[in-house]
Amino acid sequence: MTDLQQPTRDWATDFDHTVEDYAQVAPTIWDELRERCPVAHGEAHGGVWMPTRHEDITAIANDTEHFSSEGVIVSVFKPEGLAPMGYAPPITADPPFHMDSRRILLPAFAPKAIDKLEDATRATCRELLDELLADGTPVVDAAVQYAQNIPVRIIAHMLGVPQEDGDRFRTFIHRIIEKPGTYSGTIAPEDTLFFYIQQTLDRRRLEPPRDDLIGYLMSIEVDGEPLPDAQIFGTIGLLIIAGIDTTWSAIGASLWHLASHPADRQRLAEDPEVLPFAVEEFLRFYAPVTMARMVQHDTELDGCPMKADDWVLLSFPAANRDPEAFDDADQFIIDRRKNRHAAFGLGIHRCLGSNLARMELRIAIEEWLKRVPDFELADPQSVRWSTGQVRGPRELPVRLIRTT
Repeated sequence: MTDLQQPTRDWATDFDHTVEDYAQVAPTIWDELRERCPVAHGEAHGGVWMPTRHEDITAIANDTEHFSSEGVIVSVFKPEGLAPMGYAPPITADPPFHMDSRRILLPAFAPKAIDKLEDATRATCRELLDELLADGTPVVDAAVQYAQNIPVRIIAHMLGVPQEDGDRFRTFIHRIIEKPGTYSGTIAPEDTLFFYIQQTLDRRRLEPPRDDLIGYLMSIEVDGEPLPDAQIFGTIGLLIIAGIDTTWSAIGASLWHLASHPADRQRLAEDPEVLPFAVEEFLRFYAPVTMARMVQHDTELDGCPMKADDWVLLSFPAANRDPEAFDDADQFIIDRRKNRHAAFGLGIHRCLGSNLARMELRIAIEEWLKRVPDFELADPQSVRWSTGQVRGPRELPVRLIRTT
């Protein structure tokens, strides 16, 4: 916490969510801001506001009149003229387009559809653990070798693309989520997410129809008309970006917690029925996602004048740590019963993939603890948390104390 005791910047007036010193101690920064200056501001990325109180974040998430979802990833390159669909519907869609674009995806992420993916998810986790434990190395990277591979493989399976494309997905995520705008003008066209999706769609149009998510999007009709190419394209992009990094960050953060808290590991071993409550508390305490909005019309929040086209970050992780919203908000309580957390967002854009994320997180923890019941951080200082709008451990070296 030295960064806050002797700050290199005033986070209230020089806020930037993409720098390393923010990523490492973000929860402490949220707590400090909430008490001193609940709506931070910074000039980076063209100007960004970030409220830290649950009440303010909820209000913005539900105010589609003043705050647009046309842009959800902060960057110096602000989208223009893309509303109401946006570039990655439904998450970038505003009413009234939003509801129809969301409704299209609901069947693919309904509980019964996700139940059918449990066996594949469990098999993926077991395969990764077999690989991780094969050579008996005492220290492994639980993020790189385990957590980061699970949603990559499941989303690839759902879309019907090769699993080996996972490395490309990770590159896209790093550029778009962790370091937005940093690589502009430096990437060959064939190495972009745009090219990848376009190439995939061009190939699929020459093949027989397939029973996967891309096939579903290409076959569906609304009012007798096929989905526009831009909507199919944007929805696939959303699933690759938002459906992967968010979940692997939640899995990695949960393993970081268990490596650091042997009493909670012991509780799960002795009382497996507490796992559903633990999953919700992992999601609350280590919520990975901060979503952005763009101010549509000049407005004000807590005395802060927000101008049209300003960025506003909705830090759902900060909302989940607000003591006005949760009892003992700064404590991880493994069997917390009252837990209406905001890990999956608030308002009309609440994550439609929540069933999938919960399932992947639960199975990832179950399978890890079966094979690695006892482990610890190899070096707490070597854990690296991601920058940007999705927070989770990117590097997580753990020492395997006992394996089965």
